[in-house]
Amino acid sequence: MDQKKLDEFLGKAIGEWGAALDALLIFVGDKLGLYQAMSENSEAFSPEELARRTRTHPRMITEWLKAQASGGYITYDSANGTYSLPEEHADAFTNVNSQAYIQGCYQVLISLFKDEEKIIEAMKTGKGFGWGDHHPYLFEGTERFFRPNYVANLTNHWIPSLEGIEEKLKNGAKVADVGCGHGVTTILMAKEYPKSQIIGFDFHEKSIDWARKEAEKEGLKNVTFEVGGSTSFPGDDYDLVTFFDCLHDMGDPAGAAKHVLRTLTKKNGTCMIVEPFAHDRTEDNLNPIGRVFYAASTMVCVPASLKENGPALGAQAGEAKIGEIIREAGFSKFRRSAQTPFNLVFEAKV
Repeated sequence: MDQKKLDEFLGKAIGEWGAALDALLIFVGDKLGLYQAMSENSEAFSPEELARRTRTHPRMITEWLKAQASGGYITYDSANGTYSLPEEHADAFTNVNSQAYIQGCYQVLISLFKDEEKIIEAMKTGKGFGWGDHHPYLFEGTERFFRPNYVANLTNHWIPSLEGIEEKLKNGAKVADVGCGHGVTTILMAKEYPKSQIIGFDFHEKSIDWARKEAEKEGLKNVTFEVGGSTSFPGDDYDLVTFFDCLHDMGDPAGAAKHVLRTLTKKNGTCMIVEPFAHDRTEDNLNPIGRVFYAASTMVCVPASLKENGPALGAQAGEAKIGEIIREAGFSKFRRSAQTPFNLVFEAKV
């Protein structure tokens, strides 16, 4: 045995322990408003002052601050015994409108720890478990996690990358957003293209209820939400059908693609598929982003598909596999139209 390699591995493990424990403390800090309180004042805080502002216990806050400083999330002034939140970190922790906002990811992580017994059972039996079987934190955390990326890219980059679609949406088109979840993408499209009718579909009734309330808050009249499956959602003559980070989760992605083809306008309908960024070869995905997606896929995406006896594509399915499904469904054209470090955007044409 190589002692140096062992020592390096154990050092890596210790770093992972801290990161795992900090994930819970970051979530707690978010729930208690600790980051928000620190970001609202540029001054450094004593533990007592932060506790007073957030109505928390000073001894507990002292230990939380030390843990956060150890992880490099906040800074410590040893001369004054005070702590501060760097502006850049505050942007990531507290600014929900920032593309760097990361708090949703920690809520997702906590939801998965709460589901550990279901994950273990799925690993043993392969029977899987569905999206709706997860702890509710997953639904809210997923929305918070994906929202910044969608806000930054959906109407600014992704839709303009599709052939002729942006002009149609501006003039008035009919859109189905399949697997819409809490309706972030559906509402973004409805707000940007008021002449178009946008319909969000999801099989998870509680998510649809949430989306309806969000649309009502926005006062939108051109968006509706309905409970509907990916292979059976109603309607026809759609100009655009969209899948955002969900096709790979489905029990029957091929059936979903075939159903979309039946519902699109026959001359020039378009399907936009947004998927997690992935290369086609496993070895090319063994990197920090691939690590996140493979881990999440093990606990969410693959079990969801297996629950429905599906192909379990997983979050790292890759362009070749998605393209194969789309072409076999009968689409004549398939291409990558855009990408970000976290997503691949595909265009499929009738």
